Formats: sequence, structure tokens, C-alpha cells
Amino acid sequence: METEILPIAAKLEKMCAGDKSMDDASELIAALETAEISAEILSKSRIGLILNDFRKKTTDDKLAKRSKQLIKNWKSKVEAAAASAKPARIDSESRKKSSTSGPPTEYHEAKKPKLEMMNEDKPKIEMNDIKPKLEMNTNGTKPKPEPSTSIKVPPRLKLPEDPTRGRNVTIISKSLTSGPLPDGSLNPDDVALQIEAAIYELHGDGEKYTSTIRSRVFNLRDKKNPDLRENIIVGSVSPAKFAKMSADEMASTDMKKLRDAFTKEAINEHQMGVQEGTPTDMFKCGKCLKYNCTYNQVQTRSADEPMTTFVFCRECGNRWKFC
Repeated sequence: METEILPIAAKLEKMCAGDKSMDDASELIAALETAEISAEILSKSRIGLILNDFRKKTTDDKLAKRSKQLIKNWKSKVEAAAASAKPARIDSESRKKSSTSGPPTEYHEAKKPKLEMMNEDKPKIEMNDIKPKLEMNTNGTKPKPEPSTSIKVPPRLKLPEDPTRGRNVTIISKSLTSGPLPDGSLNPDDVALQIEAAIYELHGDGEKYTSTIRSRVFNLRDKKNPDLRENIIVGSVSPAKFAKMSADEMASTDMKKLRDAFTKEAINEHQMGVQEGTPTDMFKCGKCLKYNCTYNQVQTRSADEPMTTFVFCRECGNRWKFC
């Protein structure tokens, strides 16, 4: 089964990258719907993450809904398998304990009264009687308690001791959770710690560190660019790579297209200034009101749209364009 899933995963990944047409996407989804996929295959092939990425990028609503339902089915199957495996482990452990138990029942029954008497002799301790003790400083004053952070960190990862760095980790974590978390998301607190550590390793604690933190938080909270936040929280973009990304790399797809269009238009306008156009008296200059002009026509947009006409007034140097 794994040999059947891996080629499908590779094709979907190429579709997401734009290297392959999505014409046969429906057939690939249908094959996944009928396949019996185990939790081990899901982990090895990464088909869940790839299908989730495809769901976000496809323009076909039906395929997106089918992909979403398929991901939910896989998730339910993995959770059910984990739940069924847990009682089996508990039963195994209980059998081991019962097989290695010591003295017979009569021995435990004989000991029970003695234990009860010991419990009666000892005074009961209420939880309210237990109060934390703070050690006294040398000057006789109680030390101030350390400020607590707003996020809970797993034992394997620790917040930086520097309060400024700890605060930045909290801000990054909140930015990562500023929108809905996709399926297969990593722990936001862990990711935030790794991002801050990577930025600190690159720039130290200077001005560059502060500006880099600020730009990352701004881009993570950008409602028009949700793909960046989701790619980081699911692990498609590593914290180390995110720490080094430029503003152009972090920009949304729409913003990148807009920048490319502006760049092409600026290049075309510059070329029009260098190239000598065709003389004509068909255009009237809006500045000097004369008809002594030259013009050039360039295809600045898609082939099925009209060409852009660039006009230059030979009298006053005024320039304008129209489609």
C-alpha cells in the first residue's frame, strides 16, 4: 500500500508547487478515498500535510471539500488506533503486577489493622495548612517572586532567563495562534522558542534583533497572508529559515505578483524613454496642446488584452500612456 501512496503524494506535491497540472487531481483524491491507509503510512509518506497544502491552493471547491473530509477521516482513524492501543498497554501492565505480587491475601488482611492504627495515630494534614516558605534575604526582607510568563512550556524546552527574550517568545507564540490552527499543527510555544533562539543566534540582543522580531510578528499577524503563519506552524518552513527570510520572501502571493507587475511596468517605461518612437500628429499633448509626438506600443499585460501605448511629446517632453 505504501508503494501506491508515495507516487500519489509526489504528484500532489508537484501540483502544489505549480510544476504539474491539476487535471488529474480528482482521480488522485478518489484513489486516496478508496485506499486503506495506516497510521504508519501517513507518517512515512506525509500525505496528510501534502493533501492539506493542496486543499488550500486548489481553486476547485469540490476537491477542497473532499480533501478536507479525507483529512478528517485519517485523523479520526489515527485517534481511534491510539485509543485502542492504550487499554491494551494498561492490561499488560496490570497482568505483570499481579503475576509478581508478593505474600498471599491473608498476609495483607493481617497487616490492614496495623496500618489503620498508624493512620489514626498520625494527625491529618489539611492542604490549607501547607504554605510556601520564602527564604529571607541577608537584609531581612522577603525576596520578590519571579514574574511568570503567559505561556506554558514543556519540560524539554525552557524560556530564556532574559525577561526581554521571554516576553518576545510570548509575543511570537500569540502571533502564531492569531488565527485558526490547521490540522497537523506543531506546539506554538515550542515553535516560538525556536524562532526567537534562531533570531538571537543571528543578531544577538542589539537593534537588529529587535527589528527582526518586530517584522516577524507583523507578518505572522497579517490577515492577508495566512499561508505564512500556517506553513510555519505545520513545519513546512523551519524556524531557522523563517528567522533569515527577507521581506520579499515573507510577502503573500498577491503582494509578490503586484511587485512583479510594478517592476515590469517600470522597466517598460524606462525602455520607452530610451527607444525612439514613431512620429505622429494623432495625439494632442495635454501640457503644451501641440500634436508633435512619438509613440510606442508594448504588450505589458496578458496576450488577450490590448497593448499599452506610450506617448512622448517632442515639444515639451511630457509623457503619458493609455490602453
